[in-house]
Amino acid sequence: MNQTSKRKIEQLRLCAEQDVEVKDSGFADVRLLHVALPELDKDEIELQTEFLGFTFNYPIMIASMTGGHPETKRINEILAEAAQTLGVGIGVGSQRAALEGTDQEDSFRVVRDIAPDSFIYANLGAPQLKEYGVAGVERVIEMIDANAIALHLNFLQEAIQPEGNVDARGCLAAIKEVCETIKKPVIVKETGAGISYAVAKKLHDLGVAAIDVGGFGGTSLAAAEMYRAQAEQDVLGEHLGHLFGWDWGIPTVESIVECNAIPFPIPIIATGGIRTGLDVAKSIALGADLCSAALPFLKPALAQGSADGVVAKIKEMGEELKVAMFLTGCRSPGDLKEAEVVVTGKTREIMEQRNLMERVKRRKKTI
Repeated sequence: MNQTSKRKIEQLRLCAEQDVEVKDSGFADVRLLHVALPELDKDEIELQTEFLGFTFNYPIMIASMTGGHPETKRINEILAEAAQTLGVGIGVGSQRAALEGTDQEDSFRVVRDIAPDSFIYANLGAPQLKEYGVAGVERVIEMIDANAIALHLNFLQEAIQPEGNVDARGCLAAIKEVCETIKKPVIVKETGAGISYAVAKKLHDLGVAAIDVGGFGGTSLAAAEMYRAQAEQDVLGEHLGHLFGWDWGIPTVESIVECNAIPFPIPIIATGGIRTGLDVAKSIALGADLCSAALPFLKPALAQGSADGVVAKIKEMGEELKVAMFLTGCRSPGDLKEAEVVVTGKTREIMEQRNLMERVKRRKKTI
Protein backbone atom coordinates (compact mmCIF):
# COMPACT_ATOMS: atom_id res chain seq x y z
CA MET A 1 0.00 0.00 0.00
CA ASN A 2 1.45 3.39 -0.99
CA GLN A 3 1.81 6.40 1.31
CA THR A 4 -1.04 8.27 -0.38
CA SER A 5 -3.45 5.37 0.19
CA LYS A 6 -2.43 5.11 3.84
CA ARG A 7 -2.96 8.83 4.31
CA LYS A 8 -6.46 8.65 2.80
CA ILE A 9 -7.82 6.28 5.43
CA GLU A 10 -6.08 8.19 8.23
CA GLN A 11 -7.65 11.47 7.14
CA LEU A 12 -11.10 9.93 6.81
CA ARG A 13 -10.99 8.47 10.32
CA LEU A 14 -9.74 11.72 11.79
CA CYS A 15 -12.52 13.74 10.13
CA ALA A 16 -15.13 11.32 11.48
CA GLU A 17 -13.72 10.96 15.00
CA GLN A 18 -11.89 14.18 15.92
CA ASP A 19 -12.87 17.83 16.24
CA VAL A 20 -11.90 19.16 12.82
CA GLU A 21 -14.75 21.61 12.27
CA VAL A 22 -14.30 25.34 11.90
CA LYS A 23 -17.37 27.30 12.97
CA ASP A 24 -16.65 30.67 11.34
CA SER A 25 -18.04 30.16 7.83
CA GLY A 26 -19.89 33.49 7.98
CA PHE A 27 -23.47 32.26 7.70
CA ALA A 28 -24.39 33.78 11.08
CA ASP A 29 -23.77 37.22 9.54
CA VAL A 30 -26.26 36.62 6.71
CA ARG A 31 -30.03 37.02 6.99
CA LEU A 32 -32.66 36.54 4.34
CA LEU A 33 -35.34 39.22 4.47
CA HIS A 34 -38.64 37.72 5.62
CA VAL A 35 -41.56 38.15 3.21
CA ALA A 36 -44.73 38.23 5.30
CA LEU A 37 -46.96 37.82 2.22
CA PRO A 38 -45.12 35.30 0.01
CA GLU A 39 -48.12 34.77 -2.31
CA LEU A 40 -47.28 31.18 -3.20
CA ASP A 41 -48.15 27.65 -2.17
CA LYS A 42 -45.21 25.95 -0.44
CA ASP A 43 -46.15 22.68 -2.14
CA GLU A 44 -45.50 24.30 -5.52
CA ILE A 45 -41.86 25.04 -4.73
CA GLU A 46 -39.43 23.18 -6.98
CA LEU A 47 -35.84 22.42 -5.99
CA GLN A 48 -34.62 21.22 -9.38
CA THR A 49 -31.41 22.93 -10.41
CA GLU A 50 -29.44 23.09 -13.65
CA PHE A 51 -25.67 22.84 -13.39
CA LEU A 52 -23.23 22.45 -16.28
CA GLY A 53 -26.03 21.11 -18.46
CA PHE A 54 -27.23 18.55 -15.91
CA THR A 55 -30.42 18.58 -13.84
CA PHE A 56 -30.21 17.93 -10.08
CA ASN A 57 -33.33 17.27 -8.02
CA TYR A 58 -31.81 19.35 -5.20
CA PRO A 59 -29.27 22.20 -5.41
CA ILE A 60 -27.07 19.98 -3.27
CA MET A 61 -24.07 17.83 -4.09
CA ILE A 62 -22.23 15.21 -2.05
CA ALA A 63 -18.76 16.70 -1.90
CA SER A 64 -15.65 14.70 -2.72
CA MET A 65 -14.55 12.77 0.32
CA THR A 66 -12.78 9.52 -0.15
CA GLY A 67 -11.42 6.62 -2.14
CA GLY A 68 -7.93 5.26 -2.61
CA HIS A 69 -7.96 2.67 0.21
CA PRO A 70 -9.81 -0.68 0.42
CA GLU A 71 -11.79 0.46 3.48
CA THR A 72 -13.15 3.48 1.60
CA LYS A 73 -14.95 1.44 -1.05
CA ARG A 74 -17.99 0.74 1.14
CA ILE A 75 -18.30 4.42 2.07
CA ASN A 76 -18.28 5.44 -1.58
CA GLU A 77 -20.92 2.78 -2.29
CA ILE A 78 -23.18 4.29 0.37
CA LEU A 79 -22.70 7.86 -0.80
CA ALA A 80 -23.25 6.85 -4.44
CA GLU A 81 -26.47 5.02 -3.58
CA ALA A 82 -27.79 8.17 -1.91
CA ALA A 83 -26.84 10.26 -4.96
CA GLN A 84 -28.55 7.83 -7.32
CA THR A 85 -31.67 7.60 -5.13
CA LEU A 86 -32.19 11.35 -4.87
CA GLY A 87 -30.81 12.56 -8.19
CA VAL A 88 -28.00 14.70 -6.81
CA GLY A 89 -24.39 15.05 -7.87
CA ILE A 90 -21.39 13.50 -6.19
CA GLY A 91 -17.63 13.84 -6.31
CA VAL A 92 -14.94 11.32 -5.46
CA GLY A 93 -11.88 12.00 -3.36
CA SER A 94 -8.49 12.67 -4.88
CA GLN A 95 -7.65 9.90 -7.36
CA ARG A 96 -3.93 10.32 -6.93
CA ALA A 97 -3.74 7.02 -5.04
CA ALA A 98 -5.22 5.21 -8.05
CA LEU A 99 -2.66 6.80 -10.36
CA GLU A 100 0.08 5.59 -8.06
CA GLY A 101 -1.34 2.07 -7.83
CA THR A 102 -4.07 0.53 -9.99
CA ASP A 103 -5.19 -1.72 -7.13
CA GLN A 104 -7.01 1.32 -5.68
CA GLU A 105 -9.10 2.08 -8.78
CA ASP A 106 -12.08 0.01 -7.65
CA SER A 107 -12.63 2.19 -4.57
CA PHE A 108 -13.40 5.05 -6.99
CA ARG A 109 -15.03 3.13 -9.85
CA VAL A 110 -17.70 1.81 -7.50
CA VAL A 111 -19.31 5.26 -7.46
CA ARG A 112 -20.23 5.02 -11.15
CA ASP A 113 -21.24 1.36 -10.75
CA ILE A 114 -23.75 2.28 -8.04
CA ALA A 115 -24.85 5.64 -9.48
CA PRO A 116 -25.05 5.13 -13.27
CA ASP A 117 -27.37 8.12 -13.78
CA SER A 118 -25.73 10.63 -11.45
CA PHE A 119 -23.52 13.61 -12.21
CA ILE A 120 -20.10 12.51 -10.96
CA TYR A 121 -16.91 14.50 -11.02
CA ALA A 122 -13.41 13.07 -11.01
CA ASN A 123 -10.79 14.65 -8.77
CA LEU A 124 -7.08 15.37 -8.98
CA GLY A 125 -4.88 17.88 -7.18
CA ALA A 126 -3.42 20.80 -9.08
CA PRO A 127 0.09 19.91 -7.83
CA GLN A 128 -0.24 16.50 -9.48
CA LEU A 129 -0.97 18.03 -12.90
CA LYS A 130 2.71 18.70 -13.45
CA GLU A 131 3.49 15.06 -12.70
CA TYR A 132 0.68 13.31 -14.56
CA GLY A 133 -0.34 15.96 -17.10
CA VAL A 134 -3.38 15.80 -19.36
CA ALA A 135 -2.95 12.03 -19.69
CA GLY A 136 -3.45 11.65 -15.94
CA VAL A 137 -6.58 13.79 -16.05
CA GLU A 138 -7.98 11.71 -18.90
CA ARG A 139 -7.25 8.55 -16.95
CA VAL A 140 -9.08 9.63 -13.77
CA ILE A 141 -12.06 10.76 -15.86
CA GLU A 142 -12.19 7.44 -17.72
CA MET A 143 -11.76 5.51 -14.47
CA ILE A 144 -15.22 6.53 -13.25
CA ASP A 145 -16.83 7.68 -16.50
CA ALA A 146 -16.94 11.16 -14.97
CA ASN A 147 -19.11 14.01 -16.22
CA ALA A 148 -16.55 16.62 -15.11
CA ILE A 149 -13.10 16.91 -13.59
CA ALA A 150 -12.38 18.82 -10.37
CA LEU A 151 -8.85 20.10 -9.91
CA HIS A 152 -8.43 20.73 -6.22
CA LEU A 153 -6.26 23.36 -4.57
CA ASN A 154 -5.04 22.19 -1.17
CA PHE A 155 -1.83 24.09 -0.59
CA LEU A 156 -2.74 24.88 3.02
CA GLN A 157 -2.93 21.17 3.75
CA GLU A 158 0.20 20.44 1.70
CA ALA A 159 2.14 23.11 3.62
CA ILE A 160 1.43 21.35 6.92
CA GLN A 161 2.02 17.76 5.77
CA PRO A 162 5.65 16.66 6.26
CA GLU A 163 5.33 14.88 2.89
CA GLY A 164 3.33 17.71 1.30
CA ASN A 165 3.89 19.05 -2.20
CA VAL A 166 4.62 22.75 -1.76
CA ASP A 167 5.85 23.56 -5.26
CA ALA A 168 2.94 25.63 -6.62
CA ARG A 169 4.81 26.85 -9.69
CA GLY A 170 3.22 26.19 -13.06
CA CYS A 171 -0.27 25.36 -11.79
CA LEU A 172 -1.95 28.13 -13.79
CA ALA A 173 -0.41 26.92 -17.04
CA ALA A 174 -1.29 23.31 -16.21
CA ILE A 175 -4.93 24.21 -15.47
CA LYS A 176 -5.13 26.19 -18.70
CA GLU A 177 -3.81 23.22 -20.68
CA VAL A 178 -6.45 20.94 -19.13
CA CYS A 179 -9.23 23.44 -19.92
CA GLU A 180 -8.08 23.70 -23.53
CA THR A 181 -7.57 19.96 -24.04
CA ILE A 182 -10.14 18.06 -22.00
CA LYS A 183 -13.66 17.90 -23.43
CA LYS A 184 -15.31 17.57 -20.02
CA PRO A 185 -16.11 20.63 -17.87
CA VAL A 186 -13.28 21.63 -15.53
CA ILE A 187 -14.14 22.63 -11.97
CA VAL A 188 -11.47 24.17 -9.75
CA LYS A 189 -12.14 23.66 -6.07
CA GLU A 190 -10.47 24.84 -2.91
CA THR A 191 -10.45 22.47 0.06
CA GLY A 192 -11.05 24.72 3.04
CA ALA A 193 -9.22 28.01 2.56
CA GLY A 194 -11.52 29.74 0.05
CA ILE A 195 -11.00 31.52 -3.27
CA SER A 196 -10.53 35.27 -3.64
CA TYR A 197 -11.74 37.70 -6.30
CA ALA A 198 -8.30 37.83 -7.95
CA VAL A 199 -7.94 34.05 -8.12
CA ALA A 200 -11.52 33.61 -9.36
CA LYS A 201 -10.84 36.07 -12.16
CA LYS A 202 -7.69 34.19 -13.15
CA LEU A 203 -9.60 30.90 -13.18
CA HIS A 204 -12.31 32.39 -15.37
CA ASP A 205 -9.67 33.67 -17.77
CA LEU A 206 -8.12 30.17 -17.94
CA GLY A 207 -11.42 28.74 -19.17
CA VAL A 208 -12.59 26.98 -16.00
CA ALA A 209 -16.26 25.91 -16.24
CA ALA A 210 -17.11 26.34 -12.53
CA ILE A 211 -15.54 27.28 -9.20
CA ASP A 212 -16.05 25.46 -5.90
CA VAL A 213 -15.14 28.04 -3.26
CA GLY A 214 -14.23 25.42 -0.62
CA GLY A 215 -14.28 28.14 2.00
CA PHE A 216 -13.00 28.41 5.56
CA GLY A 217 -15.73 26.87 7.68
CA GLY A 218 -16.75 23.26 8.12
CA THR A 219 -14.15 20.51 7.96
CA SER A 220 -10.54 21.67 8.18
CA LEU A 221 -8.16 19.22 6.52
CA ALA A 222 -5.33 21.27 7.98
CA ALA A 223 -6.71 20.50 11.45
CA ALA A 224 -6.81 16.82 10.51
CA GLU A 225 -3.12 17.08 9.65
CA MET A 226 -2.48 18.32 13.19
CA TYR A 227 -3.88 15.08 14.58
CA ARG A 228 -1.78 13.06 12.13
CA ALA A 229 1.27 14.96 13.31
CA GLN A 230 0.37 14.22 16.94
CA ALA A 231 0.21 10.50 16.20
CA GLU A 232 3.61 10.66 14.48
CA GLN A 233 5.07 12.79 17.30
CA ASP A 234 5.88 15.46 14.75
CA VAL A 235 6.18 18.55 16.96
CA LEU A 236 6.56 21.06 14.13
CA GLY A 237 3.69 19.57 12.12
CA GLU A 238 1.44 19.63 15.17
CA HIS A 239 2.34 23.28 15.80
CA LEU A 240 1.66 24.30 12.19
CA GLY A 241 -1.62 22.39 12.10
CA HIS A 242 -2.80 24.03 15.30
CA LEU A 243 -1.76 27.51 14.15
CA PHE A 244 -3.26 27.36 10.65
CA GLY A 245 -5.94 24.66 10.92
CA TRP A 246 -8.49 26.81 12.72
CA ASP A 247 -7.35 30.29 11.74
CA TRP A 248 -6.45 30.54 8.06
CA GLY A 249 -8.61 31.08 5.03
CA ILE A 250 -11.43 33.03 3.43
CA PRO A 251 -14.78 32.20 5.07
CA THR A 252 -17.29 30.52 2.78
CA VAL A 253 -19.75 33.43 2.71
CA GLU A 254 -17.04 35.93 1.82
CA SER A 255 -15.61 33.58 -0.82
CA ILE A 256 -19.01 33.21 -2.50
CA VAL A 257 -19.22 36.99 -2.77
CA GLU A 258 -15.60 37.31 -3.94
CA CYS A 259 -16.19 34.82 -6.76
CA ASN A 260 -19.58 36.27 -7.66
CA ALA A 261 -18.10 39.77 -7.91
CA ILE A 262 -15.84 39.09 -10.92
CA PRO A 263 -16.93 40.90 -14.11
CA PHE A 264 -17.96 37.72 -15.92
CA PRO A 265 -20.44 35.25 -14.40
CA ILE A 266 -19.20 31.75 -13.64
CA PRO A 267 -21.11 28.89 -11.94
CA ILE A 268 -20.27 28.75 -8.24
CA ILE A 269 -20.44 25.80 -5.85
CA ALA A 270 -20.57 26.77 -2.17
CA THR A 271 -18.70 24.33 0.06
CA GLY A 272 -17.42 24.85 3.58
CA GLY A 273 -19.72 24.69 6.59
CA ILE A 274 -22.94 23.93 4.69
CA ARG A 275 -24.91 22.19 7.40
CA THR A 276 -28.57 23.09 6.82
CA GLY A 277 -30.98 23.98 4.05
CA LEU A 278 -30.93 27.53 5.41
CA ASP A 279 -27.19 27.65 4.70
CA VAL A 280 -28.00 26.50 1.17
CA ALA A 281 -30.61 29.25 0.77
CA LYS A 282 -28.21 31.93 2.01
CA SER A 283 -25.47 30.68 -0.32
CA ILE A 284 -27.71 30.81 -3.38
CA ALA A 285 -29.02 34.25 -2.42
CA LEU A 286 -25.41 35.46 -2.29
CA GLY A 287 -24.64 34.08 -5.74
CA ALA A 288 -23.92 30.35 -5.49
CA ASP A 289 -25.57 28.01 -7.98
CA LEU A 290 -25.16 24.84 -5.96
CA CYS A 291 -23.99 23.77 -2.51
CA SER A 292 -22.01 20.73 -1.45
CA ALA A 293 -21.07 19.18 1.87
CA ALA A 294 -19.06 16.25 3.14
CA LEU A 295 -19.10 15.72 6.91
CA PRO A 296 -22.92 15.90 7.31
CA PHE A 297 -23.16 12.93 4.93
CA LEU A 298 -20.05 11.05 6.05
CA LYS A 299 -21.21 10.75 9.65
CA PRO A 300 -24.56 9.00 8.93
CA ALA A 301 -22.85 6.83 6.31
CA LEU A 302 -20.38 5.58 8.92
CA ALA A 303 -22.91 5.40 11.77
CA GLN A 304 -25.58 3.41 9.91
CA GLY A 305 -23.51 1.58 7.33
CA SER A 306 -26.19 2.25 4.70
CA ALA A 307 -27.48 5.03 2.48
CA ASP A 308 -30.60 5.58 4.60
CA GLY A 309 -29.06 8.18 6.89
CA VAL A 310 -27.49 10.08 4.01
CA VAL A 311 -30.77 10.12 2.10
CA ALA A 312 -32.59 11.32 5.22
CA LYS A 313 -30.09 14.12 5.77
CA ILE A 314 -30.36 15.41 2.19
CA LYS A 315 -34.16 15.28 2.37
CA GLU A 316 -34.05 17.19 5.67
CA MET A 317 -31.86 19.87 4.11
CA GLY A 318 -34.28 20.01 1.18
CA GLU A 319 -37.22 20.66 3.49
CA GLU A 320 -35.28 23.34 5.35
CA LEU A 321 -34.48 24.95 2.02
CA LYS A 322 -38.14 24.87 0.99
CA VAL A 323 -39.18 26.65 4.18
CA ALA A 324 -36.58 29.37 3.57
CA MET A 325 -37.80 29.71 -0.02
CA PHE A 326 -41.44 29.86 1.05
CA LEU A 327 -40.67 32.60 3.59
CA THR A 328 -38.84 34.65 0.97
CA GLY A 329 -41.48 34.15 -1.73
CA CYS A 330 -39.23 32.07 -3.99
CA ARG A 331 -40.62 29.29 -6.20
CA SER A 332 -37.25 28.05 -7.44
CA PRO A 333 -33.55 28.22 -6.58
CA GLY A 334 -33.24 30.70 -9.44
CA ASP A 335 -35.69 33.00 -7.68
CA LEU A 336 -33.50 32.85 -4.56
CA LYS A 337 -30.78 34.69 -6.44
CA GLU A 338 -33.08 37.73 -6.38
CA ALA A 339 -34.05 37.35 -2.72
CA GLU A 340 -33.20 40.27 -0.46
CA VAL A 341 -30.38 39.61 1.99
CA VAL A 342 -28.76 41.53 4.80
CA VAL A 343 -25.09 41.04 5.67
CA THR A 344 -23.89 42.22 9.07
CA GLY A 345 -20.98 41.92 11.45
CA LYS A 346 -17.44 40.93 10.59
CA THR A 347 -18.46 39.64 7.16
CA ARG A 348 -19.85 43.03 6.16
CA GLU A 349 -16.75 44.78 7.49
CA ILE A 350 -14.52 42.53 5.38
CA MET A 351 -16.68 43.00 2.30
CA GLU A 352 -16.51 46.79 2.69
CA GLN A 353 -12.76 46.69 3.23
CA ARG A 354 -12.41 44.51 0.11
CA ASN A 355 -14.59 46.94 -1.90
CA LEU A 356 -17.05 44.16 -2.67
CA MET A 357 -20.22 45.89 -1.51
CA GLU A 358 -20.79 48.01 -4.62
CA ARG A 359 -20.15 45.09 -6.96
CA VAL A 360 -22.68 42.97 -5.12
CA LYS A 361 -25.26 45.77 -4.90
CA ARG A 362 -25.32 45.94 -8.67
CA ARG A 363 -26.54 42.33 -8.71
CA LYS A 364 -28.78 42.35 -5.65
CA LYS A 365 -31.81 44.36 -4.58
CA THR A 366 -30.52 44.94 -1.07
CA ILE A 367 -27.47 43.95 0.94
